[in-house]
Amino acid sequence: MNAARKIKKVFKSKQTIEGAGVHLKRAFGFSELPLFDPFLLMDDFRSGNPNQYIKGFPWHPHRGIETITYVLEGKVEHGDSLGNSGIIDSGDVQWMTAGSGIIHQEMPKGNKRGKMEGFQLWANLPAAEKMMSPRYRDVRSDDIPVITLENDITVKIICGMVNGIRGPVHDIRIDPGYMDITVPAQTVYHHPTKQGHTVLVYIIGGQGYFCKEKKPFTHETAGVNYFDMETDPVADNGSLILFEDGDFVQIETETVPVRFLLISGKPLGEPIAWYGPIVMNTQEELRIAFEEYQNGRFLKHKQD
Repeated sequence: MNAARKIKKVFKSKQTIEGAGVHLKRAFGFSELPLFDPFLLMDDFRSGNPNQYIKGFPWHPHRGIETITYVLEGKVEHGDSLGNSGIIDSGDVQWMTAGSGIIHQEMPKGNKRGKMEGFQLWANLPAAEKMMSPRYRDVRSDDIPVITLENDITVKIICGMVNGIRGPVHDIRIDPGYMDITVPAQTVYHHPTKQGHTVLVYIIGGQGYFCKEKKPFTHETAGVNYFDMETDPVADNGSLILFEDGDFVQIETETVPVRFLLISGKPLGEPIAWYGPIVMNTQEELRIAFEEYQNGRFLKHKQD
């Protein structure tokens, strides 16, 4: 019998500043290791104020991870030390595999009204692939399927499969799923998930219930007053939900719709040595990476 995933823990994204002064919200990061394995970090950089994002993320290195950038509004200009450059536009996704090492910059520009909306997710690479050649998968909005299910539920499939329709990003070791889903008001939706995979949801609009029983005390909540006996089980914008194992996630709405990112992946179960933009398996590998960066020997491969 198929089992609904219960909520394991609920987080509220927290304000932080990264890069050259970009104000963003961190949904999860280093302090939550290894709860989200194979994922490492997720940032929400939605803003209507160019002063909060225009300084961007100047030149910096990455090794041992993949960065997945999804832009809803505005654009992000990017370039790297291998001579690649381009624009991630509204609705586009960039799946960058840093592998053995890449030095790049990402500069949010916003749209004509100064609005910038996007998210960046970091996924870990398995030990056997941490030193692979770096690569990009630039996916345009027109190439990402959007399907409409019954009750006008819409699913944008960046990677993974729904109703036999596969997203454009695949053949990745952690077998990821990344969906942008909207569930209308007064609707119940069951989204199938793979047993043993880490599954999380980040709400980006509206509100809904993500626990079948609608009980606020069936899970742990991070960042709230534990003595607040009026905890509401409804999840809204900026809430992140991590689920226990199961066959599907149940989403239920009442008077308003809900829009969320549903992300999943197969855990690696490997040790993590992490400092800043570099994630390896041992402290010695981490030391070598920073030493090579300082000595100009960081880049090992050109893009495939």
